[in-house]
Amino acid sequence: MGWIIGGDSIDSIISIQIRQLLTQAITLGRIVSSALIIWKILLCVTGCESPVVVDLSFSMEPGFKRGDMLFLHMNETPIRAGEILVFNIEVHERRDTGEVKVLTKGDSNVQPDKRLYAPGQEWLYRHHVVGRAVGFLPYVGWLTIIVTENPIIKYVLIGALGLFIITSKN
Repeated sequence: MGWIIGGDSIDSIISIQIRQLLTQAITLGRIVSSALIIWKILLCVTGCESPVVVDLSFSMEPGFKRGDMLFLHMNETPIRAGEILVFNIEVHERRDTGEVKVLTKGDSNVQPDKRLYAPGQEWLYRHHVVGRAVGFLPYVGWLTIIVTENPIIKYVLIGALGLFIITSKN
């Protein structure tokens, strides 16, 4: 014999599904907000606009290899020769303010990094420097490289994560 489901049973099933959906949405929100809070704390502690970066090129070998994750810190001490700097080039022009000029060169590069600077730019100034490398984790950044170079993998990972969140039971 079959079971007959009344209107009250259907309402309770729908109510449970709505609660599960809301619980999953709140859990996802907590995860995302926790990650953002940790990122903001890192920004404040390190003094960098980007406290963690991935080496995307081969220019720093043998010191750092492609795919190494670098941890950055920035402070007011003068930039010294031999420091490992991560820089960001701004597109707009800035007048010379008497700052110290910096010329960078990757360990495995023969020539300085001028080709990476803005067109016509000969030097980096302190405002171009994002941070100084203070540590690294080898190979951890390969996931970033793979996802960046193969966008389909990014979509597959996002879809799998979405399915995992939807199908997980609390």
